[in-house]
Amino acid sequence: MWPRGHRDEVWKKLSETRSGKSPWDLIVIGGGITGAGILGEAARHGKKALLVEAQDFASGTSSRSTKLVHGGLRYLRQGQFLLTRKSVRERETLMNEGKGLVDPLGFTLAAFPGDQMPKWMYGVGLAMYDALAWKWAHEAQTKEEIIRRVPAVSGSKVQGGYRYFDAQTDDARLVIRVLREAAAHGGTAINYVRADKLLRTQDGRVRGVVLRDMAPEGGSRTVEVEAKVVISATGAWADELRAELGHEKRLRRIRGSHLTFRADRLPLAEAVSLLHPRDQRAVFAIPWEGVSILGTTDVDHGDLDEEPAISRDETDYLLEAAQKAFPSLELGDEDIISTFSGVRPVIDTGKSDPSKESREHAIWKEDGLLTISGGKLTTFVLMARDALAAAEEDLGELGPRTRIFDPGPEEIAWPSSFDEAQRVRLLGRFGAEIGEIANDTELAQPIDGSIALWSELRHAARSEAVVTLADLLLRRVRLGLLLPNAGLDRIGRIREIAQPELGWSDARWEAEEKAYRATWQKAYSVPR
Repeated sequence: MWPRGHRDEVWKKLSETRSGKSPWDLIVIGGGITGAGILGEAARHGKKALLVEAQDFASGTSSRSTKLVHGGLRYLRQGQFLLTRKSVRERETLMNEGKGLVDPLGFTLAAFPGDQMPKWMYGVGLAMYDALAWKWAHEAQTKEEIIRRVPAVSGSKVQGGYRYFDAQTDDARLVIRVLREAAAHGGTAINYVRADKLLRTQDGRVRGVVLRDMAPEGGSRTVEVEAKVVISATGAWADELRAELGHEKRLRRIRGSHLTFRADRLPLAEAVSLLHPRDQRAVFAIPWEGVSILGTTDVDHGDLDEEPAISRDETDYLLEAAQKAFPSLELGDEDIISTFSGVRPVIDTGKSDPSKESREHAIWKEDGLLTISGGKLTTFVLMARDALAAAEEDLGELGPRTRIFDPGPEEIAWPSSFDEAQRVRLLGRFGAEIGEIANDTELAQPIDGSIALWSELRHAARSEAVVTLADLLLRRVRLGLLLPNAGLDRIGRIREIAQPELGWSDARWEAEEKAYRATWQKAYSVPR
């Protein structure tokens, strides 16, 4: 669907648009989950829609989340009942339609001495949480039951708690599946194309954008593209475009950082939720893709020009939480495989504590530019429909909501070596495109130390709009997060498979490898 040469084909289409041959209904700026959701909804309802992303798809916040598809239990503590209700119901829909990509995850909510919220309040909150989802799926747990389920907490001062359920995903793969299905329905998406400038009518109304190709082979080509509606879904960057129209900033940029541990150093059969001993914020330890993730922080973030990276203070903060929950493991810097940080856009209300800012989304219509920001990964479809409803005057009526994901093929020739868990996982991530991965008999085998397959790597290099090595190893196949040393210990085999598919010269590959090493060291390693 996005083979080599795809970018040139899209650019040709954009150039034809400039000459008036093919006007667009909608231009979406931003290739994270919000923009992807808007493109998907628009394409499914017959709109001629274009999405552009200045970097890689999901390269911002949408590949750097805590990987949870959740209702936001902690938001109940802040009185955000409407947001929680919407979220838990969307979580259920995503699990029903996206099995293998969005899956249930058991949680142990652990109570410790010194927690400001007493244990009985957890029970009240979880009862409300389940009621909002129209199901009852939590139960009280004794100290002994928690330790039996999660032996890693033995040696801690855990007093008991509760067990409940939420869900998790591979956030970057979620974005890619939504985008590729949008493309199957007629949408157009291209990465490494920046909205350089807004085009405006004589009376100042936004009528389109000037686009610049940022890919290494793009030569900084530019084109003017017009549309009935321009939607900015750029997340933490949204105020930049709004400033071009002379509007004041509305967003607060909050960084959330995570640590990734080898599963043998932090073994978890299910997630653990606890209150941090320093400030009583909720912290999660989560099993994911064969590793364990600990996060997240909430700190104000500054410069967006550099990739966000965890600070030494944040690293120590998370290790302090690990010491509270898992003291016998004595986790330290040497156990961390990787780190990752994302910048969340929240509506700035001036609260002194970043954690208390609302996670509700907001929509602003200003001089013809429609901006959507804030919100949560879980509610991306609701956000997309709200944005398109706000543009209904120009786009026409959207129509009733349909499925989030297209159903997969009914019959698949699975390799005999695949167990049920592998089949479900792959079908969830690739949907109708599963055949190319499953039928690659040469490479349909796990990458050492990872649950991903070599055939997934080849498919990504061949068909998933990879422009840089970081795209491939940090977002398409997440080896940069899941393997020690950024996966570079396997770079020879990676190169052997990926380079022919990408069509890169030896010089280009070596330059990409050098750039990837530098990016990983700067933004994904442990700060010393």
